[in-house]
Amino acid sequence: MTRQINRVKIPGSPLTGEPEYVLIGRLQRPHGVTGEIVFGIHTDFPERVTTGKIVFLGNKHLPRKFTGIRPFNNNLLVTFENIKNREEAAELTNLEVFVLTKDLPKLENGQYYHHQLIGIKAVLEDGTSVGTLREILVTGANDVYVMVNLVGQEILLPAVESVILDINLETRFMKVKLPEWE
Repeated sequence: MTRQINRVKIPGSPLTGEPEYVLIGRLQRPHGVTGEIVFGIHTDFPERVTTGKIVFLGNKHLPRKFTGIRPFNNNLLVTFENIKNREEAAELTNLEVFVLTKDLPKLENGQYYHHQLIGIKAVLEDGTSVGTLREILVTGANDVYVMVNLVGQEILLPAVESVILDINLETRFMKVKLPEWE
């Protein structure tokens, strides 16, 4: 059984604690003349992007309500309350779209959001410190955890069950077994 890690990208995520907002996408460009804009999806839960949902735009996290959503290639076309034409939609171009962390869906046991893992300490089975998780690289096969040890060296750990033995969010420790490189 492979441990599945769900991805939600968090710009500016703190090293400890939960961020208040989580990135779910980016507004790309206006479409048509009625206020629609292309919404690039950056979430594993696109089905939660629904009409009536309140999202938060840009670094100031300005609240906006979706009033329309429809598929468009690998993205969505969305409209917002009080955005009625192309010019108003164009003002939203390149803004990141966030939701509140507290509104994220609960995950199954053994699944984690990236922001939950950043800052967690890794130890070997005998308790020897490996380092602190500073970054998660998303690859085609599996995620890779970038650990930084006490002297600042990076250690790359594949997020597979044979390497990541246990994760405890309450204690903020994960038990790992270093991979054997051939």
